[in-house]
Amino acid sequence: MQLFYGFQGLVLTALGVAALACELFAFVDALRHPEGAYLAASKRTRTFWLILTGVGLLLGIVTVQNPLNLFGLLGFVAAAVYLADVRPALRQVRGLGKRSDSGW
Repeated sequence: MQLFYGFQGLVLTALGVAALACELFAFVDALRHPEGAYLAASKRTRTFWLILTGVGLLLGIVTVQNPLNLFGLLGFVAAAVYLADVRPALRQVRGLGKRSDSGW
């Protein structure tokens, strides 16, 4: 039984590190885009997303050993919303997204 708990702890730590990596990436990416890109993409302000992803990053640091508690999940959800919704819109506005010039 002790082996199972050790494995479970290892899996939770791996999930926590993966979540922390996503949260760090979201925060750094939010820093990279200027305020005008957020307004052009019709998203909330840069300051809003920096605060939200920054708090998510702090929650991820605190909960890296147990990412499945409420605070760990909240931090990951903040980063996931940014990465799934805001980041693609910012990249499209700035001309960094994929282009379909193939004619298909």
